Amino acid sequence: MFNSRLVAFTAVTLAVSLGTSYSIIYGTHLDTSDPLLAHLAHPLAKTDYWARKSNVLNVYFIKKAWGWTSAAFMLLWATSNPAARSLSRVVQWLTATACWLTFTTWFFGPAVIDRVILASGGECFVPLPSGELITIPTDYCLAKSTVAPSSHPDIFTSSLVLPEGWSGIPRLRRGHDVSGHIFLLTMSILFLADQLSISLRSGPTSIRHKVAISANIALIGIWLFASVTTSVYFHSPFEKLTGYALGLVGFAFTQASVFS
Repeated sequence: MFNSRLVAFTAVTLAVSLGTSYSIIYGTHLDTSDPLLAHLAHPLAKTDYWARKSNVLNVYFIKKAWGWTSAAFMLLWATSNPAARSLSRVVQWLTATACWLTFTTWFFGPAVIDRVILASGGECFVPLPSGELITIPTDYCLAKSTVAPSSHPDIFTSSLVLPEGWSGIPRLRRGHDVSGHIFLLTMSILFLADQLSISLRSGPTSIRHKVAISANIALIGIWLFASVTTSVYFHSPFEKLTGYALGLVGFAFTQASVFS
């Protein structure tokens, strides 16, 4: 019998491993934990479209990845046979959503990924228009708020000459910056494939459900391609590996929630 989960696991593992291997062999990746590089355009941005942070995949899909994944799941669940429209599937989605929020947004304070950066020596920086970096208290990075001379005179000394109305966004750098994109793409691919396996086992389906299945397969394809481009162009190899591992952990939690 066709095993969509095994196929998805194999596919995302190959996408991340081959993309990462390519980035090592040809030196295409950008070390996003380096504060001197992270705020700059990728060195290959002028020649390689997918190395640009403004590419359509990054702007309209990856940055909204869990929204797209959630919408695809809801469509699949809502059009399923009544017998397959179970509460346990919704619990799995809620568990995956909790993992996404815990790892990337909040975990009794800083998110897990932020805690990893801080524990591995990360600092909070603000890049100035001149390219210079200033170090500021970590709380400003954790608050994810914009800072400016007018609103934060305690941060910016009078000796700094900045454009009128300028503001900057502080970021944690110099620690181990787990690839949040690889984490979320890995978890999304495995979660959607798991949900597809239920649909493929549920017997005859309606036209609407067949459309939902096609939409989910298409989105998994987009996420696999995004996994390749992210692996080729961004983060250090180890940061991509830990992002992938975190994605597996997130998916494992969704499986555990069914049996709890």
